[in-house]
Amino acid sequence: MNQLKVVSVITLISLIWGYLWVTAKMGLEDIPPFLFSASRLLIGATTLFLLLLAKRQKILPNKKEWLPFFYLSLFMCVGYYALSTYGLQFVDSGLSSVLVYTMPIIISVLAHFFLNEYLTLNKVIGLTVGAIGLLFILGPTIKHLSWNDSLLGEIIILASAFFWACASIYTKKIGQSHDKLKMTLWQLLMGGSLILIISLGSEHEAISQMTLSTSSILALLYNGVLGTAVAFVGWNWVLGKIQASIASISLMTVPILGLIFGWLQLDEKITSNILIGAVCICLGILFTSIQRKKTVKGTKRKMLLTSDER
Repeated sequence: MNQLKVVSVITLISLIWGYLWVTAKMGLEDIPPFLFSASRLLIGATTLFLLLLAKRQKILPNKKEWLPFFYLSLFMCVGYYALSTYGLQFVDSGLSSVLVYTMPIIISVLAHFFLNEYLTLNKVIGLTVGAIGLLFILGPTIKHLSWNDSLLGEIIILASAFFWACASIYTKKIGQSHDKLKMTLWQLLMGGSLILIISLGSEHEAISQMTLSTSSILALLYNGVLGTAVAFVGWNWVLGKIQASIASISLMTVPILGLIFGWLQLDEKITSNILIGAVCICLGILFTSIQRKKTVKGTKRKMLLTSDER
């Protein structure tokens, strides 16, 4: 029964995150990218604030928590959310989801240097296959040496995947000593406030001419409540039930779902290059995830042997 719940929650999260890119693309038709990102994060923060209030948990960080939460807000909110939304203006929603989910592959490189999770054969294979996938996606533009808004957007989205990976590495280093709900609440609140300041400074003209449609409001609520707050709570619950390496394999479905939803609702084209690239990136995630799983098992076996020797 518990396994069925885990599978159900993972399926729900994958569907939420897969469809997220379509709704974000729709929201950007009326709302400037930085304002959209800030609003999404602040809506998510409000949702988590109400949840913590209902659970009667402590909300304010202690003195030692302010700085780590601020750093995390820079990596995750400004680096990932703001950049990915800005790049989404120039790139199809499905392709954006594929590029962003190079994140698990990037993590395997960063973990080698910052977490002592060394690169192994499976991880190197995953990196190589993922890089081949990127070449398939970016290749046509690079081949013709064509610098345009689409290529710029793709590079910005890849940069956002890098910052998401940095945020994940930083969270793994500090996350054990902090309540995850409170940490996420303040990360969203600080990051959303910073991006709002950026928006007011750079998008004031677009904001003054902005008219909100029903679809853009619904898209914003979807991103804030479901895509940010609900999906995060669900993901934390999943990570508490199964190994992170196993859970991360489910990320493979998100870019594929993003492509399908973008094709169905926004009539986005799925070229052979994009499809091959997406498959390669998913295989890259699979290889790196399988290796992490084996590493965990190996560590447990080593600990048992050490215990027996004692």
